[in-house]
Amino acid sequence: MVGFWQIAQANPDHLAIVDSDERHVAAGELLASCNQLVHGLRAMGLEPGDAVAMLLPNSVEVFELFLAVSQAGFYLIPINWHLVGPEIAYIVSDCEAKVFVSHARFATEATAAADEIDFPVDGRFAVGGDIPGFRAYDELKAGQSADMPADRQAGMVMNYTSGTTGRPKGVRRALPGIDPEAAGNGFGGMLFMFGLQPFDDNVHIVGSPLYHTAVLVFAGSAIHIGHTLVIMDKWTPNDMMRLIDTYKVTNTHMVPTQFVRLLGIPEDERTKYDVSSLRHMVHAAAPCPPDVKRQMIEWWGPVIDEYYAASEGGGTIVYAAEWLEHPGTVGRAWPISEVVILDDDGNELPAGEIGTVYMHMMTGNFEYFKDKDKTDKSFKGKFFTVGDVGFLDPDGWLFLSDRKIDMIISGGANIYPAEIESELIMHPKVADVAVFGVPHEDWGEEVKAVVEPIEGVGASPELEAEILEWSATRLAKFKRPKSIDFTTEMPRDPNGKLYKRKLRDPYWEGRERAI
Repeated sequence: MVGFWQIAQANPDHLAIVDSDERHVAAGELLASCNQLVHGLRAMGLEPGDAVAMLLPNSVEVFELFLAVSQAGFYLIPINWHLVGPEIAYIVSDCEAKVFVSHARFATEATAAADEIDFPVDGRFAVGGDIPGFRAYDELKAGQSADMPADRQAGMVMNYTSGTTGRPKGVRRALPGIDPEAAGNGFGGMLFMFGLQPFDDNVHIVGSPLYHTAVLVFAGSAIHIGHTLVIMDKWTPNDMMRLIDTYKVTNTHMVPTQFVRLLGIPEDERTKYDVSSLRHMVHAAAPCPPDVKRQMIEWWGPVIDEYYAASEGGGTIVYAAEWLEHPGTVGRAWPISEVVILDDDGNELPAGEIGTVYMHMMTGNFEYFKDKDKTDKSFKGKFFTVGDVGFLDPDGWLFLSDRKIDMIISGGANIYPAEIESELIMHPKVADVAVFGVPHEDWGEEVKAVVEPIEGVGASPELEAEILEWSATRLAKFKRPKSIDFTTEMPRDPNGKLYKRKLRDPYWEGRERAI
């Protein structure tokens, strides 16, 4: 049996969620709340196809809304809580939300956003405390029946792209027009692809923000197939290890920056934690330096699996044992997908040649909400791209080079920053690094690195010289950074996504890049 609603009705005492305060939430309790939400939202006049926007930290309320929307035919719009008022206002307005739910932690930006677009006061709701001008979230549920609603139909999540290269756009798929249980084959989603089964004592830990597409996809899949969710509000390496040990975690979704921080736990401390329960600790969203991945496999065992996809779809998959045989790959195509490498004219390239990565999913296409031009430009025939560059080997394993927009062209040579970053991150005094091209009069661009030193190490000309000298033994001359700048904190969101444009743009002020 799969599908949260069926699981909760058959076994209301099943432990559905351990929240960030380690409060245990039974499936029956969660079912009652999500049913009340459906009745409450319908009482406000919401109909299938309407949108509910949420600005929430990792919390039980995220899953109440997710499960309500998923059985009422609404769209759920998760919003990155690192955004500021005008950015939030744009998304709430663009998705045509009828309801806007925010946590009191984000009151300042939520109020600024709602006021900017004159969002109706009756549709504003506050979680976790008061927000002036917002109603209490519990009012949505107050007095509503906990019974299953009638006329149920499957809803969808509509994520907005990160906006690192312009205004974010909603990745929208058509509602299937069927009842939620009829969509049951898809409930396990990505977890089935990694061999994880319903129940089977599985526990899924949520350590990254749920506004991220993949994090909610994996956690939503987990709760729909009977896995207990252990929710972290703020991720730290030691707390994650404690929770893995305590709750016998079996699976999760991670990003490589978390691996780097976990590897910072001293060897003698690592032995305090039992990791024998781990089965599939899946990572994606950013390139993982091969040495980092090898170290994690040595520590946790062959459970570090990977996939490549985007909000728009995917993708590829590779298990730890396969990756060790093909180090650096992000996998081969899913059973429901095709992956091809195309040149700028749309011609398919042979194995080994670098071009733009295009994908096709048999489960249907998407559109960028209210942006037909962007949608059309992302497709060549049935295949779409998000702008990544890479190649397929003769056996169909995909290797990514970089984002096309991040590629450096210096003296006519194509240079891929991800390759350089994978080397520089291994320097013992480097906590994080970004590489990009900056203007050069003769070569067009030259390689620049920005480094965040490890705690306790200060930026200095001596450190720059040390890293440059060290890189000379690991990188060809044309790939080496010509200079290094330092920062106290890299502009990443908690998913590990680097906002490289924020670092690169100041160097190009008044100039135009060729890419």
